Amino acid sequence: MDSAAIDRFEASRGRLASLAYRLLGSAADAEDAVQDTFLRWLAADRERVEVPEAWLTKVVTNLCLDQLRSAQARRERAAGAWLPEPLLEGDPMLGPADTFEQRESVSLAVLTLMERLSPAERAVYVLREAFSYSHAEIAAILDITESASQQHVHRARIRVAAERRRGGEADPASARRVVEEFLAAATSGRTERLVALLTDDVTAVSDGAGLARRLLQYKTRERVASYVRAGFKPTPAKRRLAGGSPAFHIALVNGSPAVLAVVEDRVVGAVAFEVIDGKVASLRGIAAADRLARLNEVWRQHEPDAPVISAW
Repeated sequence: MDSAAIDRFEASRGRLASLAYRLLGSAADAEDAVQDTFLRWLAADRERVEVPEAWLTKVVTNLCLDQLRSAQARRERAAGAWLPEPLLEGDPMLGPADTFEQRESVSLAVLTLMERLSPAERAVYVLREAFSYSHAEIAAILDITESASQQHVHRARIRVAAERRRGGEADPASARRVVEEFLAAATSGRTERLVALLTDDVTAVSDGAGLARRLLQYKTRERVASYVRAGFKPTPAKRRLAGGSPAFHIALVNGSPAVLAVVEDRVVGAVAFEVIDGKVASLRGIAAADRLARLNEVWRQHEPDAPVISAW
């Protein structure tokens, strides 16, 4: 096996994984796309590849587009049972985070909104916003014209901006304080305080611990508060489902504060928050084990902060 070819690929693996994750919203699917790209790289006539980075980017992007366009993917994502896979801070798959656009492009909120874009719009948006490719480079990657690339990114920006809640980029420390107060209210039964911490147009989405066929969705402050209060109320049945009595940690997930329920060093549930102007604008609850696999791998590799609640 050509060690130089392997080394060349490994130098690009992290960037390719980050690109694939943004396109697919799934760490597992992104890893599969990167592995398929690796196999194609080994089988390619590499002497004819002038710019390996461009070649690899083109291959992984088109593999992701093929998956997004597949009948199975369309069925799964249209069935109302899909949420982006959450990634813990420090995961290299999150990729570049130097600019606001790069950080926003990997947020759970924007990954969810990108589901409403066509595969081509999504690819152009990610390549332009997160990786700063020129329209000429994007045109070569996707086999389209520069004009088409410009049109795709223009439409994508308009569609994302039309539904994206704006409040400026939240200060991480301030957002964490809001989530800490929210958690305290949720676990103590202070419903009035819980409602006061929500925006007027707050939304909540849950995968129902992986037991529901469709996502559970809630709107209005009162309904969201009721859902949260019920969700954080401990019961023997919930402890059995979790495999024990979880501790609650606050961590960053896809750049936003999240509450993680942890049982014996295993994350069994995550609630990610979008905080705007000091209030919670949206919550996403994810507890399906397969959607937390990558997060758990990274969780076990780092030293977590002390839990906010040590026993539930």
